[in-house]
Amino acid sequence: MASKNVVPEARAALDKFKMEAASEVGVNLKQGYNGDLTSKQAGSVGGQMVKKMIKSYEDGMK
Repeated sequence: MASKNVVPEARAALDKFKMEAASEVGVNLKQGYNGDLTSKQAGSVGGQMVKKMIKSYEDGMK
């Protein structure tokens, strides 16, 4: 099931962000479908993304 972004133009930026987060945690993502990832790998990518978003928000509050 494809997700729908509120701002469709943000897709490229989100994909880039996801690739950067995956690289930081050592998960090799490829363009397109990545259904062969383990739950642990997918969770570490998502967790890294959330961690970076929280840090960015907190830095903006200073």
